[in-house]
Amino acid sequence: MPLRQIRADFDSGTIAVYQAYPPAIAEAALAAGRFVAPFSFTRMTWIKPSLLWLMHRSNWARKPGQERILAVRITRAGWEQALAHGVLTAPVPAIHGSAAAWSEAFEAARVHVQWDPERTLRGAALNHYSIQVGIGRTLIRTFADEWVTGLTDLTPTVHRIDTLVRAGKHAQAQRLLPAERPYPLGADLARRIQSDT
Repeated sequence: MPLRQIRADFDSGTIAVYQAYPPAIAEAALAAGRFVAPFSFTRMTWIKPSLLWLMHRSNWARKPGQERILAVRITRAGWEQALAHGVLTAPVPAIHGSAAAWSEAFEAARVHVQWDPERTLRGAALNHYSIQVGIGRTLIRTFADEWVTGLTDLTPTVHRIDTLVRAGKHAQAQRLLPAERPYPLGADLARRIQSDT
């Protein structure tokens, strides 16, 4: 398994990313079929193609303010546009040169990219990393109005998976997870975000 690799549920035109929201934001978005108020268009929004990483972060939709889990289908063109604007959240000399150059790029970035340890069904950290992508304020309208192709409420599914995991029924739980497979990247884009594929 490569150390840093995007693994996702994707097809020829779209990719699924996941977000956790309070009920008011999720219900308004699901009713409209797109993000609308009270979703904030003035702060960075983080999207993650790893459902298990988000389950670790939201404690299986039990953390306050993260009780609803949405699968957000966005265009692959939009996803790759986001990555092309991305600046890593920590400096890498081979990519950024000096720390000062990274700091300047990071402050001006429209998108932030961070790699965090991937997680098991039980939330244990693995030895390879999953990506999360922060869409900045200057791109949020584009994300919401142009990239998003559909929203699905995964909350009942993640509650079911959590129940199965707690009951020790890991094989059944695993079958309910989305199929996440390596996402192809061009060499320049992979280098920019420090992906090993």
